[in-house]
Amino acid sequence: MCDTLCVLGDHATLFAKNSDRPVTEAQVVEVHGRRGPGGRLRTQYLELADTGAAATMLSRPAWLWGAEHGVNEHGVAIGNEMVNTVDDPALAPPALLGMDLVRLGLERAASAEDALDQITGLLEHHGQGGVGDSVNDVAYWSSFLIADRTSAWVLETSGRSWAARPVERGGAISNRLTLRRDWTRSSPGVLPGTDLDSWRDPATATGFADRRLAASRAFVERSLGEPITGSRSAAARAVVAHLRDHGTGPWGAPGTEGPVVPAPVDVTADGTGVTLCMHIRDFEATTASMVAELPVDAEGSGPGRAWVALGNPCASVYLPVLAPSPSTPRAPFPGALAGEAWARRFAALSRAAERDAVTLGAVRAVLGPVEADLWAEADTLPADPARWQAFAWVAEDRVLGALDTLAGAGIGVPA
Repeated sequence: MCDTLCVLGDHATLFAKNSDRPVTEAQVVEVHGRRGPGGRLRTQYLELADTGAAATMLSRPAWLWGAEHGVNEHGVAIGNEMVNTVDDPALAPPALLGMDLVRLGLERAASAEDALDQITGLLEHHGQGGVGDSVNDVAYWSSFLIADRTSAWVLETSGRSWAARPVERGGAISNRLTLRRDWTRSSPGVLPGTDLDSWRDPATATGFADRRLAASRAFVERSLGEPITGSRSAAARAVVAHLRDHGTGPWGAPGTEGPVVPAPVDVTADGTGVTLCMHIRDFEATTASMVAELPVDAEGSGPGRAWVALGNPCASVYLPVLAPSPSTPRAPFPGALAGEAWARRFAALSRAAERDAVTLGAVRAVLGPVEADLWAEADTLPADPARWQAFAWVAEDRVLGALDTLAGAGIGVPA
């Protein structure tokens, strides 16, 4: 279960995703430089011709080749969601996973529409299939939100079939089909005028996705109606507050003070308790999150920026990083994000913060000031890779120090 959104602004596109995965699964964030074409490329289950790759920043479950979300040097960002349809993914032979398609789209595309072409071409040629959740042995189809500096697409799939529509000003997707007859492009077998609601599996309730989708759509509408001004990161701060939503609205924007909002304990049949910052005890939780800024004028405003977190947003720190760009294809990055050890520590912290509001408050009392200081410092940094590399080292040390402080207080686990 995941949630993805984008807002197309006059000066930049904002893209964000919460990746919800099994609570025992580690997710890592990596930066990959460019790769020339040639040879063969091994995805999770298939071997493909390697056409080369743009520089990317990817968030991926440690056992998977593919990515949950990411951004590339051309300002393309992609995230996927599990969707249920009348076609049974368990019957499909291993092929490309939705996560493979996210990574291949980022590696091969220079725009959102290019990524749409790349993903759908691969889907039609190689098919979709295989287990994407090894903890629960689950195969599934994916929908995608694909964005660049000035445009975006929603793509929904069922096996090799697909349909897509452009996003006008902003959009959001969750774990259900959202297209009806408003799609503008499709695979050859989709008849004109097809209502994609006919693809939806009537045996699968959508309440667990409907509430989150409604919250994200409302956030996108507010963002479009009242553009956020201030520091370069002001809009991203508002997105982070939304990604921390425990069902009662945004809270915890970096640099702000206020009461914490604890995660709900119970999940009901209508989807109550399944929130954007997800805590389904002993089953599924948000394990990674990203906000990315894709500036329209990349030369004038410098490379885009991203803010990445491991674990539940409520019990984590969104680290400011420089996104890959043509001038800085291998962007400076806190190396600890690429290791499973840090993911495990944030996962333990997330589980501890689920206990009650007092524990969550203790976590935010330590992590909040660190996050606020890092965001304030990053707002002052020029697009100088050396400065960002120094900042990455400092940020890593401060976050690790905060984790050690909490572990010393009996919250989370030591290194």
